[in-house]
This record gives sequence, C-alpha cells and structure tokens, in this order.
Amino acid sequence: MADLDEAELVRRVARGDRAAFDELYRRTSPWMAVRLRRRCADDDVVADVLQETYLAVWRGAGGYAGSAVGGSAVGWLWTIAANRLVDALRRRARHERVPAVVLTPATAPAAEDEVLAHRVDQDLEQALLRLPVELRQVMQAMVLDGLSVRQTSVLLGMAEGTVKTRARRARIALREALS
Repeated sequence: MADLDEAELVRRVARGDRAAFDELYRRTSPWMAVRLRRRCADDDVVADVLQETYLAVWRGAGGYAGSAVGGSAVGWLWTIAANRLVDALRRRARHERVPAVVLTPATAPAAEDEVLAHRVDQDLEQALLRLPVELRQVMQAMVLDGLSVRQTSVLLGMAEGTVKTRARRARIALREALS
C-alpha cells in the first residue's frame, strides 16, 4: 500500500478496501489534524471533525473515485474536513448561543486551502502528484502545513537529515517539472 498515491487509495476505499482506508488515514490524518488545529483550538472539536471527515470519506469515496474532475485526493479530503469544521462550529455556536470561535484573519482559510480546494494551478498540482509519495509527504508537511524540519521529522517518523534531503529532491523535481 505504501507505494500507492492518495488518489488510488481513495479509489480502493470506494471499493470497500479497509487496508486502503487505514493507509489513507495513517498518511493524511496527522497533517489534517495540524491544519484543523490552526483553525480551531478546541481539541474535542478537532477530534470530532477528524472522525466525521474520515467517516464521510469511507461512505463517500465513490464521489471522488468516480469523479471526472481529476483533482487531487488531498484537496478533496481537505475540502471535506474544512466543511465539517464549519458545520461543527455552527452547531456549537447554535447550542451555546454565543460564537464558539470567532474567525479572524489568522483563522480564515489560508491561500493554500484555496489552491487545494479550487485547483487554481493545475500545473503545480500535476507536478506535485508526479512526485514520489515520500517526497510529496515532506513537501506537504513543510510547505502546505508550515512545519519545521524537526516537526516534519517527528510527524513522518524519519531523521531530520532525511527530511532535508527529500525536501531538496522535491524542490529540484518540481523546478524541473515546471520549467
């Protein structure tokens, strides 16, 4: 399963493949949690949103797998999570009759979310998708999620030197693909 990209994992999940779902979760839930925590400081809400997101993925993977859009699976996952977070914050605000979290410019959707959700730059997306999984994971953690080398090392369970090497290799590959 480790050699499959996220899109193939989603297609397999759509066919009911539990091992593919487990791999997709293992691969994407750490950065998803980091990104959700940037937008909501309540760990209980983040945990609920993660659970709802992956339940929606399990139930609705056919919606992506059968899609002719061809967008990234990671963007599709983030769109689901972001929508679930908005729903959770609205429910919480209704129940408490006060805003649970006030969205400020710091917690508003970031530019990379727009890129992922709306596939603004197809060339970059395609170049990222052509990267080997191990390089793409490092770029995702360091660039999209803004993690340091040390944090990426902990998140992905590899030495810091390996993170630096893979980040350099990924940048070179992207530069070549986009030139």
